[in-house]
Amino acid sequence: MNRLYLDANASEPLRPAARAAMLAAMDHAGNPSSVHAEGRAARQILERGRAAVARLFQARAQDVVFTSGATEANALALRTLSPGRRVLAGATEHPAVLQAVPAIELLPVQPDGPFDPAALEAALRNGPPALVCLMAANNETGVLHPLSQAAEICRRHGALLHVDAVQVPGRAVLDWAAIAPDSIAVSAHKLGGPKGVGALVVRAGLDVVPLWRGGGQERGRRGGTEALPAIAGFAAAIEELRPAGAERLQGLREAIERGARTPVAGASAPRLPNTSCLILPGLPAETQVIALDLAGIAVSAGAACSSGKVAASTTLRAMGFGEHAGCAIRMSLPWNAPDDAPERFLSAYHALRARRDR
Repeated sequence: MNRLYLDANASEPLRPAARAAMLAAMDHAGNPSSVHAEGRAARQILERGRAAVARLFQARAQDVVFTSGATEANALALRTLSPGRRVLAGATEHPAVLQAVPAIELLPVQPDGPFDPAALEAALRNGPPALVCLMAANNETGVLHPLSQAAEICRRHGALLHVDAVQVPGRAVLDWAAIAPDSIAVSAHKLGGPKGVGALVVRAGLDVVPLWRGGGQERGRRGGTEALPAIAGFAAAIEELRPAGAERLQGLREAIERGARTPVAGASAPRLPNTSCLILPGLPAETQVIALDLAGIAVSAGAACSSGKVAASTTLRAMGFGEHAGCAIRMSLPWNAPDDAPERFLSAYHALRARRDR
């Protein structure tokens, strides 16, 4: 069966350039921390990767810390920024943030998904110093938070801002220099790189508090020998990101939404060009996911990190969808989505709707 993969927000297919870079890096025997020629060659690969991540977020290379992924990057950010501060997070944030520290205060979101500026103002005005955590783009709906507005509110009240930017690279262009968050988390496999590597970008001057210590790698901010092949693949994937690719995906997404004839969560808000959260009232998300899988189409319900289980979306509940939160699937187009993706998806989706209506 020629399957159709529409679950890019869980993990993008590996880009050929990333695979090639990883294979080449595997031939380097040296450890990046060694001073001999082999070690220096490995260090060059490492630092080229660091520079690529820095360019992606308009940051300095020395402010990039490599991690095992965005979950670790989020945890590292909160460990660094939260001491002496209460932690506020949007009600639709990823579990990697919501479970990173024991007590987090949830900020409400508007019905179309972005954070509520008035609620953030009130929370920061009436309490002690805070750390605010907001996703650049929601992984389920694709809704983009207005980060420039959030950053302005945070600066006005002396709050720090951490951004989980996992879903944005290659899909939306943000002015990171203007937003100037205190930290940013990113993961390679969400942009066509390998699984198992990510990074934390920290504001210049912040002292990162490591989750564990080791031999002084990453300037003492993250112990353990760096995953050199994965970092090489990460950098190569970044170099492959093209705005034109996002424009093509938006055209495919719009064709799917027109043809689906069903509510789309966050449809009135700015969204990622590749993401649709489609609600089919009366049909549980689990049933939809399984039926589409049997038809050769991979989609998801909620976050992939809810591993192995399909439940009502907490994101959609926070947006006020009530019982319909359990009837939504996420369709997220990958970088290599075929041009006939709308036709193939809609054929299976309408068959699913017909089964519901019988």
